[in-house]
Amino acid sequence: MNSRERFIAALNCQPLDRPPIWVMRQAGRYLPEYRALKEKFSFLELAQTPELALEVTMQPLRRFPLDAAILFSDILVIPEAMGQGYHFREQGGIGMDYTLENRDQIEKLTSSSIEEKLSYVADALKLISAELDGSKMLLGFGGSPWTLATYMLEGGSSKDFAKVKALFYQDRPTFELLMEKISDALIAYFRMQKAAGADAIQIFDSWGGIISGEDYEAASLKWIRKIVDAVRDEVPMIIYAKGTTPQLARQAACDPKAISVDWTIPIEEAAARIPSHIAIQGNLDPVLLDTKPEIVRANATRILQAMKDRPGHIFNLGHGIHPTARIENMETLVDTVTSWNQ
Repeated sequence: MNSRERFIAALNCQPLDRPPIWVMRQAGRYLPEYRALKEKFSFLELAQTPELALEVTMQPLRRFPLDAAILFSDILVIPEAMGQGYHFREQGGIGMDYTLENRDQIEKLTSSSIEEKLSYVADALKLISAELDGSKMLLGFGGSPWTLATYMLEGGSSKDFAKVKALFYQDRPTFELLMEKISDALIAYFRMQKAAGADAIQIFDSWGGIISGEDYEAASLKWIRKIVDAVRDEVPMIIYAKGTTPQLARQAACDPKAISVDWTIPIEEAAARIPSHIAIQGNLDPVLLDTKPEIVRANATRILQAMKDRPGHIFNLGHGIHPTARIENMETLVDTVTSWNQ
């Protein structure tokens, strides 16, 4: 079977001789060819120009025999399409063009015409799909409503997330208005990605772990569930939520096709909390790719060994690859997985 077929089999929890492998946020400054492009183009130019997004998406696949390509884009294209643009701060981090500070501003956000406003994403997916020609899985993605709301209400990257939490706890109706709008925009966006060639879509709840555990359902998971339920019959959905290992069983109750697991729990323990019909991704700590090949191989082998009797394992990092990752470590990781034979 080719890489795409292997990945689909894993999503369907069918037994395989070795798991498929892909890496969240595959593009990055660890690749010299990516750095060369960044000297000529800004991040936004790369993400908003379909031909450049194709190039960045394909760069890791030209170096490594990965089983899936992930669209090069950004989760903040959704707030931008809704009327709240974003940029990258000179001192680092993300800044929104303005901060949501009241209900009137939220009411002015629109979830309509998402497909038209983000047509450049669809165009990039069509180019990537044609380039892959069915040989590898093509993954689209988007941020969870909660994670997107953190940026929209904080005005960008945040250290304490005080504003988004304040709205959640003190003005639930306005909070839910915002989440409804974001959720509706994401449903339209994911349907567009599927129509443009995405084989599956991952929801990144990168800031799911910053809300109190007892409030995770109301703040984040109920909105993820709404999206998964809306597109379940159209495209396989993968949930990733950083720092939420106590919530794995609740995430599984959303019945996604797969759950991605961060590095804060032994993967065999995560597997014990997730029903056998849901695939599992993860969970190598990305910082290990900054160390030595022998460390990478040992830790990857440990994960492979722990999951050898569990169909539906997709090898991945526990979060995005770091810009400081060493290419020889990535080579070792991919070789360890692709040569694995249980």
